[in-house]
Amino acid sequence: MEASIKLHQEGGLATLTLDNPGKLNAINLSMWRELHRVMDQVSRDESVRCVILRGAGDHFAAGGDLEEFQTLRTTLDQALVYHEEVANALEAIHHCDHPTVAMIRGACIGGGLEIAAQCDIRICDSTARFGAPINKLGFSMYPGEMAGLLKLAGPALVAEILLEARILDAEDAARKNLVSRVVAPEKLEEEIAACVRRIMGGAPRVATWHKQWMRRLSHDLPLTDAEKAASFAFLETEDYREGLAAFLEKRPPRFTGK
Repeated sequence: MEASIKLHQEGGLATLTLDNPGKLNAINLSMWRELHRVMDQVSRDESVRCVILRGAGDHFAAGGDLEEFQTLRTTLDQALVYHEEVANALEAIHHCDHPTVAMIRGACIGGGLEIAAQCDIRICDSTARFGAPINKLGFSMYPGEMAGLLKLAGPALVAEILLEARILDAEDAARKNLVSRVVAPEKLEEEIAACVRRIMGGAPRVATWHKQWMRRLSHDLPLTDAEKAASFAFLETEDYREGLAAFLEKRPPRFTGK
């Protein structure tokens, strides 16, 4: 089987699966390009309410596919093109309009860790391992790839990951806020399903707005008057009126995204 990004959509949930059989889902250039394309596609799809990113089988992703570095990343020009493709895919995850959840088992290394870092929520089981020991391979992390990890983990943990080449187990990753929570392997599917239910139980446009404001407030610039006014766009929505009515009538809300 060829390496691929598999997309499955059902009932507002889009699941993207990293699949590279025999290589612990290591991500090659075609997969990075496809990940970029598919993330753009699901982000534009207003029927999508939540996106899960996961690996096939027992691993999330064991970094990049190093075998192709010898043919596709041998010159400066090739390296710039290659890693811009990686950065573009990561940016597409970061800017996805819908909530993104990383479901992590086993290896979450290098490029896999970069993907997980761009997701809004990261849930792993106790088999998960995190790191980027690329100093042992003689190359550094591209700045466009490091940016997301740095925003999530901060400089102290990124230094530990990159300079020491430490591989963190699931509990260590949780203590250092690299993942949202850790569950037993047999509970991972159940925990992901519960997370998705909570996300999809909310008003979809509110989720989009919350993501928008989280990105905006990560920049140390004061809000303009226009931005402050825009934060009350929900006042004109049917979902806002439905949410209040449901609360007062003591019933579950029925959101439509309008």
